Amino acid sequence: MQDAFAQQERDIAEVPAVEMITTVAVHLMSAAAVQLGLGDEPEPTKDLDEARKLISALAGLITASLPYLGDHHARPLRDGLRSLQLAFREASTMPDPIGKGPGEDLTGPVFA
Repeated sequence: MQDAFAQQERDIAEVPAVEMITTVAVHLMSAAAVQLGLGDEPEPTKDLDEARKLISALAGLITASLPYLGDHHARPLRDGLRSLQLAFREASTMPDPIGKGPGEDLTGPVFA
């Protein structure tokens, strides 16, 4: 078990930070999409409270990482985040005011 853990540490150490950030962001995006009912499940689950948390965490990660990502990596992440923020607004029965949705305190207002 200890050997497997040591191997895992070595493997993680070899992964560039940009790749690790991108991977985590994609996982957050996927989880938020599922919570918004956008997944492939036969009976989609919609939990806007969970989606709000995931989208806000994603906004924080992307905003904090922008100086390190470069436009090539940042642009698709920002586009995905914006799409989730818009999907959240559409899924809400009582949408948040512009600029008050999940992560908008970090990204600025999101308009349709």
